[in-house]
Amino acid sequence: MGIEGECKRRYALLLAARDSEYVKKVYGGYFNVFVAAFGEEEEQKERWDMYRVVDGEFPDMNELQGYDGFVVSGSPYDAYGDDNWILELCFLLQTLDSMQKKVLGICFGHQVLCRALGGKIGKSQSGWDIGLRKVNFVKDFSPCGFLETLVEKPTALTIIECHQDEVWEVPVGAEVVAYSDKTGIEMFTIGDHILGIQGHPEYSKDILNNLIDRLLHQDFIEIELANDARSKLEIAEPNRKCWQEICKTFLKGLWNTYPSINEH
Repeated sequence: MGIEGECKRRYALLLAARDSEYVKKVYGGYFNVFVAAFGEEEEQKERWDMYRVVDGEFPDMNELQGYDGFVVSGSPYDAYGDDNWILELCFLLQTLDSMQKKVLGICFGHQVLCRALGGKIGKSQSGWDIGLRKVNFVKDFSPCGFLETLVEKPTALTIIECHQDEVWEVPVGAEVVAYSDKTGIEMFTIGDHILGIQGHPEYSKDILNNLIDRLLHQDFIEIELANDARSKLEIAEPNRKCWQEICKTFLKGLWNTYPSINEH
């Protein structure tokens, strides 16, 4: 599926999760959540397609060249699993890397991107991370094209997190750009074409609250963890606009139009 019309740029969402009933009812599905976060308000400027990779739906390899960028979503599945669709996704990501195509990985996407390109991933030794998390940017990281043009480099930003797996070791040639007191690799880059983010720039607080409800109902998390996450959500806000602008700048090369991070 996609946004119709004559477009200047074309992007694909590789959806690694199935729509929850809540997201379908409130947002019409995760596709709309991602396009709202990373797409342009003027639809004629670009087209977004969606491939439900979790159900084995992948783009035609002969059509990859026609895309300007790809986004890999989060997922309830383990990025280190050997499900057929995960292995096929790894092959696709290796292909996109060899083509120097822009790929943005979010949560599971961040992890599977790392795995596909030779890094190491696994269960977090410190357990679940759910709620708001302060992410610190490495002071001396080598500037990437989409970050070096910021008027001021961010020192720390708050993001919504929901994961129990993490990146242990980035691929050869990758650079760790951000970390937190919970997760050592919150963000990594490879050149100007690969960006992995452990948190969820696209999530709103209501989406996370609904996800907490579902995790509790399925006995995946304890009530104490859920209550702690909810209490923090009530008193603070994630820096969603900042994260989304970073992602859009990466995907679209808007390097000359990106404002100071402190203006958001």
